[in-house]
Amino acid sequence: MLRSCTQSSLSKKPKPVSIRFHMQRTVNSSSASVLFVLLAILLIKMAESVPSPAVDSSNADVHIVYTKRPQDEEPEAYHIRTLASVLGSDEAAKEALQYSYKTAASGFSAKLTPEQVEQISKQPGVLQVVPSGTYRLHSGPERLH
Repeated sequence: MLRSCTQSSLSKKPKPVSIRFHMQRTVNSSSASVLFVLLAILLIKMAESVPSPAVDSSNADVHIVYTKRPQDEEPEAYHIRTLASVLGSDEAAKEALQYSYKTAASGFSAKLTPEQVEQISKQPGVLQVVPSGTYRLHSGPERLH
């Protein structure tokens, strides 16, 4: 009886369906891991390519930002660092920076939105933020009338 029971259990082969299912499940879990990693990379790249609201210059105007004169730092580096604290990155700050004043006054001109003007006005070392403008002088008394 023992012998016949052993022979009968040896003669049984595993069903191919269960083997295929097991192999298919292994492949699916590996594919899912690869797919997850690719999806994560894609999302990161998409997030990097979306401009932040601070960089949106559709309603930006040029403003002059007067700052304290930096003591232990080059003026332009200080201006970029101050601007980057509002815009979020050095690259965005360099793109928005129009001019860096270093000789007669310390400050810079940059394209800023109204929200950015409000934020940069609160930064340490910022003395005043004014809109940039062009003023024409009269060239003589005959032009006054």
